[in-house]
Amino acid sequence: MRRTLPFVLMAGTLITAPLTGQIDRPASTTRYEPSRFEALQYRMVGPTQGGRVTAVAGHRSHPGTFYLGATGGGIWKTTDYGQTWANVSDGYFETPSIGAIRVADSDRNVVWVGTGSDGIRSNVITGRGVYRSSDAGATWQLVGLREAGQIGAVLVHPRNPDVAYVAALGHPFGRNPDRGVYRTTDGGQTWAHVLFLSDSTGAIDLEFAPDDPRQIYAAMWRGERKPWTIISGAREGGIYRSPDGGDTWTKLGGGLPTGLIGKSDLAVSPADPGRLYVLIEAEPGSGLYRSDDRGASFHLVSDQRGLLDRPFYYTNVDADPTNADVVYVNSTRFYRSTDGGATFRRLQTPHGDNHDMWINADDPRLFIQANDGGANVTTNGGETWSSQMNQPTAELYQVNVDDQYPYWLYAGQQDDGTVAVPSLPPYQAVVGAAGWWIAVGGCETGPAVPKPGDHNIVFANCKGRFGRFDKRTGQEQQFYVGAQNLYGHNPKDLNYRFQRVSPIEVSPHDANVVYHASQYVHVTRDGGVTWETISPDLTAFEPDKQVASGQPITRDITGEEHYSAIYAVRESPRERGLIWVGSNDGLVHVTRDGGETWADVTPPGLPPNGRVQHIEPSPHRPGKAYVAVYRYLLDDWSPYFYRTTDYGQSWTLLTTGTNGIPADYPTRVVREDPDREGLLYAGTEFGMFVSFDDGAQWHQLQQNLPVVPITDIKVHRKDLALSTMGRSFWILDDVSPLHELDVGVLRAAVHLFQPRDAIRYRYRRGSRGPASPSFPPAGATITYYLGSEAVRIRAPQTRWSKVCGRQSWWGRSTPGCRRPRGCTA
Repeated sequence: MRRTLPFVLMAGTLITAPLTGQIDRPASTTRYEPSRFEALQYRMVGPTQGGRVTAVAGHRSHPGTFYLGATGGGIWKTTDYGQTWANVSDGYFETPSIGAIRVADSDRNVVWVGTGSDGIRSNVITGRGVYRSSDAGATWQLVGLREAGQIGAVLVHPRNPDVAYVAALGHPFGRNPDRGVYRTTDGGQTWAHVLFLSDSTGAIDLEFAPDDPRQIYAAMWRGERKPWTIISGAREGGIYRSPDGGDTWTKLGGGLPTGLIGKSDLAVSPADPGRLYVLIEAEPGSGLYRSDDRGASFHLVSDQRGLLDRPFYYTNVDADPTNADVVYVNSTRFYRSTDGGATFRRLQTPHGDNHDMWINADDPRLFIQANDGGANVTTNGGETWSSQMNQPTAELYQVNVDDQYPYWLYAGQQDDGTVAVPSLPPYQAVVGAAGWWIAVGGCETGPAVPKPGDHNIVFANCKGRFGRFDKRTGQEQQFYVGAQNLYGHNPKDLNYRFQRVSPIEVSPHDANVVYHASQYVHVTRDGGVTWETISPDLTAFEPDKQVASGQPITRDITGEEHYSAIYAVRESPRERGLIWVGSNDGLVHVTRDGGETWADVTPPGLPPNGRVQHIEPSPHRPGKAYVAVYRYLLDDWSPYFYRTTDYGQSWTLLTTGTNGIPADYPTRVVREDPDREGLLYAGTEFGMFVSFDDGAQWHQLQQNLPVVPITDIKVHRKDLALSTMGRSFWILDDVSPLHELDVGVLRAAVHLFQPRDAIRYRYRRGSRGPASPSFPPAGATITYYLGSEAVRIRAPQTRWSKVCGRQSWWGRSTPGCRRPRGCTA
């Protein structure tokens, strides 16, 4: 049991229990069962500024209730027009990535969700099927299509909530046969594959004719990601129509583009059932098309620049349900037309990069809109919006920590710059936890690395541009190692192949020595003013993968597709000049002399071209290190953790697919505990694991953590600090019990663990709402283990807590007690 009184008790098999009454324990075994760790609980510490949302929905009869689907944060629900949000998918969904939401018109309690965002960025998370709720999101059932990959749309029959259609794009990184349009007529018990073109072209959108649900329009798209490019478009694809509920389909033409067809989106309006809008990427002929005769013929109404910005990422059109001439387009900016699409003007949203919207048919000035900053509700047609600062769905690329008391956590947040938040309240903030967020230079990609010994200095990256930020002045000096912007180039033409998440490593032996990496390792000793290159090209640099990203229609050069770049740099804390390097095309190198000589030590059994996402030099032995390789972007779902004990001369695979981490859990990060050799913490695409025997066996350490990709882990002051791709930062406080946990402890009748040193803090815990950061009571932590016998804990006499200075019994307010002498506040 674990409790914070003035101190905390943690109970036996680590199951939180009351202080009075009988506590039943499972039979003692020597296995590290997950139930034994249940009292170890994570807490979310922010930020609560929203992350990317690509799906939203509501129901006309419940005007204040809306749902949002985040790309890594699951399903959230508001019942007060977006003033507060609560997650409703945790514990039910296998993946946090959401592609589509639809509430049944005929029953507002029936909600359908397709997982897997259709904005297939390089950090996109896979879909794992379709879910259905019959109680307005209180509970969910997986109803099939688990291998359908990313789902672009769910369409529910207007009069029968058990009849639904799904647009399945497919796997984001490879071909698969589950693409196309599916139909169920029994609430998801069975599915019919009613439209299939090929294993590389899937469905991305669906619409009913507003007056005839047997007439269905479908948009088909060849969309796929590679680590070095984005593919959008082919000769097949385009717009299809069924006149009989999906039994038969015909491809529409009559004025639509006929060449290369990319991503497209559809919009209809009950105000004019014969009208169909199509926003389509094509070569030639990209633009907004309109049909006024149910798709028999089309004409181009607008090719205005901006409507099809980055089509693979956006391409969304919606029509007002009460006025078919009012049309909205979500793109980098948010646009509205009042003349049937002929002209558009920009509307301001709380955040750019817009993806989806849902309009109330009874009041079209009431709608919810989604973008890279979260979801926001308007009641006045977009003049004002609800806040995005109440959605802890931040996509974070890494975590770094400083040496303050309390310590702070740092990262790049996708599309929201860098962010730093405290592990505990550092001072009283008038606006609550939101008042503690700070930006620390760099930009959305990170990393942001505080300087050891001087937390006011933060070294940060912004898409290959190095920065030195000073918190005291709020100013940042920025430097290009090679004076080249990475945007818009074929990477082979660059002198230095930096990519968006270029690593920064501060030497553990000298805080003035900072490493940065392109295809080379660079080092500065003066805060970025001057640089020395200390390595040759440490990447595979295969010529066929050095391409201008974006084919065959639209180029998309943002640096995230820069291949053959260094992704991880770490110097051993045990040996100065021992530096490990991993590239995003699959190589591992090491130097033992500060960069004078380098050896290729790539594990011989590792398949090529994977991203060496993290390297962990052992804090215990210099020749020992771990690597985490991420091959999901190559449609390889296998986990890859390796360990070496001889400076990379030989390697051991720690993930067999049968030793604890499932065979379809791509791996992102592994760390070794600095206080117990061989105690490993692992972050995967779907959560956390722990090993007590140096990777021979793995055990879940998920606890209350939502299912979400773990992008990075730091072990700091016996805490686990985590960054996630969609649920902000989390901390597992005080893992010191795991340092002692072994077979002997598990066989004991009772065991008291050695407490870690306690630090006295004074703070107020603040709000405890579903989207608020969580802070424990101030105090020490006492941990004990109880064996299999049932144990009765009797309540002690009422006593004072000298830490909090309140009348209390074990932290509970007790009326009628007098304050004893000597009690300190």
